[in-house]
Amino acid sequence: MLKRTVIGLVAVSSALVGGFVVPNAMADDVAPAAVTISYDDSLAPEYTNEITQAIQIWNDSVNNVEIVKAQSGQPAEVTFESFDGWPQAELGPMFPGDNGTIWMGKQAVDEGYNVIRIAAHEFGHSLGLPDVKPGPCESLMSGSTGGVDCTNAQPNAEEIAEVEANYANGAANAPKKEQHRVIIGWQDS
Repeated sequence: MLKRTVIGLVAVSSALVGGFVVPNAMADDVAPAAVTISYDDSLAPEYTNEITQAIQIWNDSVNNVEIVKAQSGQPAEVTFESFDGWPQAELGPMFPGDNGTIWMGKQAVDEGYNVIRIAAHEFGHSLGLPDVKPGPCESLMSGSTGGVDCTNAQPNAEEIAEVEANYANGAANAPKKEQHRVIIGWQDS
């Protein structure tokens, strides 16, 4: 008898969402679709494999944003470029239609810093994460203060939570475009 009552209540209190009957309590809680942002690594060809791995780490870690490689000739929200100095990036969060840059600095690579960590760290800036310095290796956003031996390219729980919050409302609620972007460097303190 109890099972019939519960089923009856769910059937009476329901709505049609995306072709499926969903209880009204859930219909109002339907999360916005993940924000899709694209990247272009064609200006940093020597780092393509590491950039691809860094992007996969982010895609495996977060749900509210999906990062895809831009099709050849198509604009991207984030462009990776080779650069002789220290790695740096424009601070996001980037949303569809934005145009940010990550400079993959050869100086840090030449000094022995892990390239996947550099790419993941710098893309963290594109997702709106500031540096956490000084910081331990366990913090992806600690950048160079994690030490040259640090190979951790995984965001920690706090970093993941901040990115999820940055994209929680979907692309419809993206912040208004800034006239000037902040550029954050790998070695800034």
